[in-house]
Amino acid sequence: MSNGTLTRKLGFWAALAIAVGTTVGSGIFVSSGDVAKAAGTPTISILAWIIGGVIAIPQVMVLAELSTAYPQNGSGYVYLNKAGWRPLGFLYGWATFWALDPPSIAIMALAIVSYIASFLPFFNGISGKLLAIAIILIITSIHYRSVKEGGLFQVIITAVKIIPFLIVIGLGLMYMNPGNFSYVPASGEVKTSLIGGVSATTWAYTGMAAICFMAGEFKNPGKVLPRALISSVLIVLALYTLLAVCIIGLMPFEKLINSSAAVSDAVKYIPGLSDVASSFVAVTAIIVILGSLSSCIMFQPRLEYAMAKDGLFFQRFAKVHPKYETPSFSIIVQVTYACILVMFSNLTALLGYFTLIQLLINIMDFAAVYKCRKRDDYNPVYRMPIWRLTTILAILGASWLAWGTFTWAPIEGMIAAFIVIATGLPVYYYWEKKYGSKNKSNLVA
Repeated sequence: MSNGTLTRKLGFWAALAIAVGTTVGSGIFVSSGDVAKAAGTPTISILAWIIGGVIAIPQVMVLAELSTAYPQNGSGYVYLNKAGWRPLGFLYGWATFWALDPPSIAIMALAIVSYIASFLPFFNGISGKLLAIAIILIITSIHYRSVKEGGLFQVIITAVKIIPFLIVIGLGLMYMNPGNFSYVPASGEVKTSLIGGVSATTWAYTGMAAICFMAGEFKNPGKVLPRALISSVLIVLALYTLLAVCIIGLMPFEKLINSSAAVSDAVKYIPGLSDVASSFVAVTAIIVILGSLSSCIMFQPRLEYAMAKDGLFFQRFAKVHPKYETPSFSIIVQVTYACILVMFSNLTALLGYFTLIQLLINIMDFAAVYKCRKRDDYNPVYRMPIWRLTTILAILGASWLAWGTFTWAPIEGMIAAFIVIATGLPVYYYWEKKYGSKNKSNLVA
């Protein structure tokens, strides 16, 4: 029977699967063309993927240290709290719950249905939305009933989602045209930009931090979390770089820079797959997005669970199922909210503007290590090398992503940030007055 808290049942492979499964999503199907267009040449394009992954390494190192110092559910919320930035920690969770996590579940479910509809056109309109809801509920039932079985499912689906990419890489290395790498843009045709290429990769590398939301449910977190975080970024870096090499080697670069479906277009150049390229990529996309959806349903409810345990969210979210030992109420509410959003796809797109404030708070997450290192209870099992430089690099990488997001929709992003602050702070001070005082010295377990 549960004692009211979540227990440690997950191991290294589940951690790695969650980190990789969350990171490798639908974006890779279109981002290869975007990166190529922004970079301008094959060499710069490949280098951009490498640098984009290298930029993520300091970030996971900072998270590895913080997560082993405080191996508790909640990720950035916990670190901001420990740093003494409690209101920021609350706003982090407030924005995540209302505008980021459930919408991401809804968007991924709808994306899966859009690919299914390429085989079964019946699933359009309301029937497609109902199928999206059914998919969400089926995946939820796995993670609701057992974190251990959910972890096993995540390991399996992540392994399966990597296989199609390995097929493309293997065949791509066999059938690539070396002449494609010697492409030189005509004067004034395409501007070359390493910075632009790296910027186009940054979103593809986000997601490894997902396991920090579940730090309180991993056995031996001091070893598991650093290994999984660092291994995941190296695996994803290798996967993306090899995939970029193969895509460039398969299709002429002048076609790649104008492609909105680079993987699908590249597969058409592989003998024997040209006639089934669209179907191959559609099936791959379904599996890939399903893995990301599963990961999100698994880790996202842990943030609100942690906040509720600390008196800074609706208290029912701290409920742990007595039999299944999962944050049952938090899972149900978030999934219900996501299912409602499925019926309002335009709303889910609108909520994407709230990403900016989360990115800004992520920067504060990395900065929190400066404050946390001064605390008496700061005893991380893993300590990052050259910690000041590593932290600065992590902050600069996160700032780059935040700036890119701001330039994409500056007015909408500022309005969304204002809404979060205007709605969140009054609620924070209410809950702080009602529940917070008894928990200030005893953050989430």
